[in-house]
Amino acid sequence: MSDWTEAIGSIAAILTTASFLPQVLQTWRSRSAADLSWVWLVSFATGLALWLVYGLAKASFPLVAANGTTLTLVLLIALIKYRSPR
Repeated sequence: MSDWTEAIGSIAAILTTASFLPQVLQTWRSRSAADLSWVWLVSFATGLALWLVYGLAKASFPLVAANGTTLTLVLLIALIKYRSPR
C-alpha cells in the first residue's frame, strides 16, 4: 500500500472519529442517551468491532485506531444509556 493511501485513510479516520465526539460530549453532559436506540447502538458497535478485526487482519493503523476509538466511545454511550433512569 502506498503512503498516500495510508494518509487518506488516516485523514478519514480522524474526521469520522472526531465527528462522533459532539454526540459523546452531549450524552456525557446530559447524562442521558434516552433518544438513542439500542438497535442503533448494538448494530453500530458490532460494525465497529468488525472493522477493528478487519483493520487488525490488514495491519492498518488508521482502521485500528479509528474503529477502536469510536467503539470505545459508543460503549461509553451505551453504558450511560444503560445506567440512565428509564
